[in-house]
Amino acid sequence: MEEKKLDLNSIIGFILIFGILVYMMYTNQPTPEEVEAQEKAKQEQVEAEQKVKEIEAETTKTTVAEDFSAAAVTDSTQLVALSNKLGAFAYASTLPSATDQETLVESDLLSLKFSNKGGYLSEVKLKKFVNYDSIPIYIIKDGNAAFNINFSTTDNRTLNTKDLFFEPTVTKNGDNTVVSMKLKVSPTQFLEYRYELKPDDYMMDFTIRSQGLSQVINSSQEVNLDWRLKTYRHAKSISYENRYTDLHYDYEDGKDDYLGQMEDEETIQDVSWIGYKQHFFSSALLTDTPFKTVHLASKNLVEDEQIDTVFTKSFVSKLPLELQGGELNANMDWYYGPSDYKILDAYQRNLDELIPLGWGIFGWINRYVFIPLFGFLSGFLPHGIAIIIMTILVRIVMSPVTYKSYVSQAKMKVIKPEIAEINAKFKDNAMKKQQETMALYSKAGVSPMAGCLPAFLQLPVFYALFQFFPSAFDLRQKPFLWAEDLSSFDTIYKFPDGFSIPFYGDHISLFPILASLAIFFYMKMTTGQQMASQPTQEGMPDMGKMMKYMIYFSPIMMLFFFNNYASGLSLYYFISNLITIGIMLVIKKYIIDEDKIHAKIQENKKKPKKENRFQKKMKDMMEQAEKQKQQKK
Repeated sequence: MEEKKLDLNSIIGFILIFGILVYMMYTNQPTPEEVEAQEKAKQEQVEAEQKVKEIEAETTKTTVAEDFSAAAVTDSTQLVALSNKLGAFAYASTLPSATDQETLVESDLLSLKFSNKGGYLSEVKLKKFVNYDSIPIYIIKDGNAAFNINFSTTDNRTLNTKDLFFEPTVTKNGDNTVVSMKLKVSPTQFLEYRYELKPDDYMMDFTIRSQGLSQVINSSQEVNLDWRLKTYRHAKSISYENRYTDLHYDYEDGKDDYLGQMEDEETIQDVSWIGYKQHFFSSALLTDTPFKTVHLASKNLVEDEQIDTVFTKSFVSKLPLELQGGELNANMDWYYGPSDYKILDAYQRNLDELIPLGWGIFGWINRYVFIPLFGFLSGFLPHGIAIIIMTILVRIVMSPVTYKSYVSQAKMKVIKPEIAEINAKFKDNAMKKQQETMALYSKAGVSPMAGCLPAFLQLPVFYALFQFFPSAFDLRQKPFLWAEDLSSFDTIYKFPDGFSIPFYGDHISLFPILASLAIFFYMKMTTGQQMASQPTQEGMPDMGKMMKYMIYFSPIMMLFFFNNYASGLSLYYFISNLITIGIMLVIKKYIIDEDKIHAKIQENKKKPKKENRFQKKMKDMMEQAEKQKQQKK
């Protein structure tokens, strides 16, 4: 409030002084001779002042007060106002760099702009990439990012670097380009942001340091860094891109986690890096010394994808900076680049965790099998063909599992009449019926779980591929057949503007239709076999009806779910199900002979079957329970 009053008083003073001067000039108009003399004197005064300024510019000042006398701002009232508002940091506002100018620096990969006001990156362009609409990829542009240090001074002021002016200098360090942004208190006292940009590298060194500010910055108060970013939409489907846009972080020496899709906040200890991951592009701030406590926040900005078409999410990180001897000295790194597993993994700083490859065994399969395999195939084949070849290889490797599953179903089908006979014979005795059924399974060498186990073994592979295709940066903007971009949905028909089917979208994609048809015929084959082999248990739900519904429900669900997904994933499922259908037809027609299976089962039934301890114990328990039941009757 005192500062505002002082500013108001200054304005009133200026008005009064100006009024008095006008009155004096009017009442004391000089003669022509006096005017000529005054002009001559004025010119001499200007020349004298210029000489004084040149001398002062060459003289090194040792105090803040002395520096102000050499400042570019000559109006003493303005200097007073700045000093009252900014204290020692008023000096920075008196320099020629105290403008909203930007410094442009480029490498082979990045085009960067640094703002004098705030000293931070005001624009980051990735030079080798464009978005779905052929516009260059900007991670930062037009004020969507903020980078600010909030601190207190020894004269009880609270300042923000985003409001202060930095002085830029650009130099070379070998092949590297160094950008130094200095917030000056004097020529030798400053807060510096130092950026070192390397050729052919998306990672740049970043240092925050101060010099001579131990008596200026209040060390008893926290110094906080605030980094914010609103992520631009880069993909054709904003909802699909938003699904893979999150805030990731690495903490406690190698652990990693991320904030959820909706509005979320967390406070984390010992954080090594923070990553603002968009689907295919990321921003990450890494530190050599972990931040002790970091407050993170994520907010979804897409409520209606017809209206919210510019930004996907808003990310905020608030973290403390430690003073050492009253000075700042934090060594960090910035990453602005593609969310490409190969690039991120090469830094050996756990940044590959930005890519959602799946946890546990799923991530392991992707890292050590599918990523190297697809990288090898796409090195000499078109990406669509590489997907097809990889799918064929996966199905060939998994064919023994498919075979075992189908054989198990065939065995169950063969003994179905005998199961029905047991059900009819012991329909009033559930315990006995269960005993006889288990005995038949044991003698015939058949397990009802044998058909489930192969499917369970295939699950890690299917889920790993489900994670792999949406995360494969190499598929981005790669065409195949009618699909313009294998990392996005393909379109064979676009609905009129404003028309959209809920949960389906405003377009028709062909690859999901083909994949849904393939899975329909696949389920028709496998479910029909299961229905023929699976006896209906009395008192149990009719599994036949449930499976019949699933034949139609699953393809429809897949059709809706995949319409906005990457066409590369739909292509994989289409080819995979086609190959599986082919393998099952070959197995059924040329490999499996149900008569032979039946004969083998009958032969097994004649052989004495050894029981292990568990089977014997279960049998004894069931017999004991049956005896107790009979005694009660």
